Amino acid sequence: MAGQFVTEVNDADFEKVVLQSETPVLVDFWAAWCGPCRALAPVVDAVAEEYKGQLKVMKMDVDRNNMTPGRYGIRGIPALLIFKGGKVAEQIVGFVPKDTIDQSLKRVLVQETAQVRA
Repeated sequence: MAGQFVTEVNDADFEKVVLQSETPVLVDFWAAWCGPCRALAPVVDAVAEEYKGQLKVMKMDVDRNNMTPGRYGIRGIPALLIFKGGKVAEQIVGFVPKDTIDQSLKRVLVQETAQVRA
């Protein structure tokens, strides 16, 4: 279900791959039975391709992994969490247009660029 620039992540490697990442990470919490999740998948793939090098994009199947979604209070899917420095910087729940995701990413990535320049 993951696209060319999207990687699967699970409970076991979440801390290492997401929380300890030097780069901001977008995690798409989804399930195979979820229609809006399937509808959002091509949007997430497009985001991953557009932001490659600035952002890691991961998908987590909530049916196969329940520790991480529980830890972050994921109650509805699809849910997109943007992690930066090991913390949630932005959260988007439900099917949204790419523009909405872009706006959240720009806020997080602008902060990133500002910190690098400071």
